Amino acid sequence: MNGKTDDQIDQEKYRAPALSKGLDILELLASEVDGLSQIAIAKQLNRNTSEIFRMLMVLCQRGYVEQREEDDRYQLTTKMFEVAHRHPPIRRLTSIAGDAMQRLANEVNQSMHLAIIHSGHVLVIAQVDCQDNNITAVRLGAQINIFDTASGRVLAAWMDQDALDQLMNDVGKEPTDKYQAFLDDLPMVKEAGYCESQSLTIAGVLNLSAPIFDFSGKVVAALTVPFIQRLSGTSVASVDECRERLIDVTKDISRRLGAGAHS
Repeated sequence: MNGKTDDQIDQEKYRAPALSKGLDILELLASEVDGLSQIAIAKQLNRNTSEIFRMLMVLCQRGYVEQREEDDRYQLTTKMFEVAHRHPPIRRLTSIAGDAMQRLANEVNQSMHLAIIHSGHVLVIAQVDCQDNNITAVRLGAQINIFDTASGRVLAAWMDQDALDQLMNDVGKEPTDKYQAFLDDLPMVKEAGYCESQSLTIAGVLNLSAPIFDFSGKVVAALTVPFIQRLSGTSVASVDECRERLIDVTKDISRRLGAGAHS
């Protein structure tokens, strides 16, 4: 007897070290805004630089990673984001929501973005601008701290306790004041059916966010308008009008995704 459990034996049997190293690099770079050098990657992953170099060369050749000329740091390209969009549920969601978002943006003269939960962050999977010259927009593909967003509150408010506990485990409890404020907001968001709150990152922006449900009754995305008051130029819908139209559009997108079919 070697003292190993069946699970440990299976894990050793199906190990793929090269694949694991490549995934480790991708996951590490995904959390680094400014990229990392080869030496820094090796140090953080506790690997020698030669094996990291080989993996980086393959990832660069496949288009997942690129090396900046100015400082030789490695950073992710958008390929992982592009691959994720080929996943049928996300592709269907963005396909259904895209035209409706653009029509609403033009109607209320505000930009907006569609977001999901990914690895404990809010991930922006679609973004549209209005036709005005001056806009406030969130970058497509941005990963944002869930505590700082109206989208995050909407995405979490309808979760059952097990899912919410898992999300909080992924996010972490620091800083504690933001953690508790986030949890305290969820019942009010669910009761209202949307989230309306001043931006925690940009002064003067009022975030309006509403849920999109799928056929199972689960919230799969949040559609958010970072509402700004314009002092001149093209007229803009009021906050009340924008909120009402946002909720109407999210209900329509939800219906097209099959929401209500489970009831």
